[in-house]
Amino acid sequence: MSMLNTFRIAFSALNRNKLRTALTTLGMIIGVAAVISMISIGNGARASVEQQISSAGTNLIIVLAGSSNQGGVRMGTGAVSSLTADDAYAIQREVPGVRYVAPQISTRAQVVAGNQNWSTSIQGTDVDFPSIRSWTLQSGSFFTQQEVVRAAKVAVIGATVRDELFGPMADPIGETIRIRDNPFRVIGLLASKGQGSMGQDQDDAIYVPYTTVQKKLLGVTYVQNIQVSAAESGMSEQISDAITNVLRTRHRLTPGQDDDFMIRTMEELASVLTATTTTMTMLLASIAAVSLLVGGIGIMNIMLVSVTERTREVGLRLALGARGRDVLVQFLVEAIVLSLVGGAIGVVVGIGASQTISAVMHWPMAISPGAVGVAFGFSAAIGIFFGFYPARKASALDPIVALRYE
Repeated sequence: MSMLNTFRIAFSALNRNKLRTALTTLGMIIGVAAVISMISIGNGARASVEQQISSAGTNLIIVLAGSSNQGGVRMGTGAVSSLTADDAYAIQREVPGVRYVAPQISTRAQVVAGNQNWSTSIQGTDVDFPSIRSWTLQSGSFFTQQEVVRAAKVAVIGATVRDELFGPMADPIGETIRIRDNPFRVIGLLASKGQGSMGQDQDDAIYVPYTTVQKKLLGVTYVQNIQVSAAESGMSEQISDAITNVLRTRHRLTPGQDDDFMIRTMEELASVLTATTTTMTMLLASIAAVSLLVGGIGIMNIMLVSVTERTREVGLRLALGARGRDVLVQFLVEAIVLSLVGGAIGVVVGIGASQTISAVMHWPMAISPGAVGVAFGFSAAIGIFFGFYPARKASALDPIVALRYE
């Protein structure tokens, strides 16, 4: 029998039981759509995490003040005041591969503007901060090196602070705010950056020269951390080792002494968060794949019922000269058609469902062509796998026994 006739007979058999064919195909539709939707959600979450990490800084390395041990009591990170601005400038001078450096010191204060007030973070930093964080200004300008040297009372505010003190559409440039009774002139407004990788509002902060925080707000000479930007990606580990050597020399630490500082890179955070979201994506895809298996079992079940119902038909075809291979191919084609049609519709439904979820729930979504291809290919493989046994059973029927079947 020609392959064309085999396909014609297979389609004719499926067409005779439209409702059963549709319900069987539905299992594959749901399975494929679920796999595509779940993988899209997982990929979107991973892309969102990567974007948030990227927004935190360009090849960022953070040097933190270390811990202290007082009478056996370990005080934790930041308990010592060993870092200074001179350490930051030494890193910039002596460590190859460093592009930007910014000493940081922060506090929290109630900020007053006119008859409005708002509690926010006051971040003391240096002129390289916008370059390190890849952060542009919506209006105004960032403070200059001269303003850092003379500890000027100038401030660059985030969008949230602007909204709370002046209103969402206000232009704060040139306005005066008071931080702990010190008047600061607003010279810049940062572009909105939204939520950070740890869930914090990056726009809810005021940035001033670190020297101003040291001398006029806190009365200290140390800094809490140093932000370093590598010139190229992939150099973080090498630069971290070089920073360690420079700081140990400057802090006069002897061999065997613990570091009085800690170094963290965004690559470490990125690897942890990316691994977490990847695991989540695989978990979601695995759960969704169960529905594909259920759909495959449904195809096998329906095909076995079809073989039983058409036993006399198969016996007649075999008696008239059809080969067992022809019968096997016919039933196998029916199973494959069910899975492929269900897979194709499932792809459309899955993409539509992903876009709908993204629009309604405001979740990030990234539809992967690879995931679509895998889901569709998996549906075809399931059709062959679960359709082979019923097809094989039909082809092995004894024509005489089949003709006598009631």
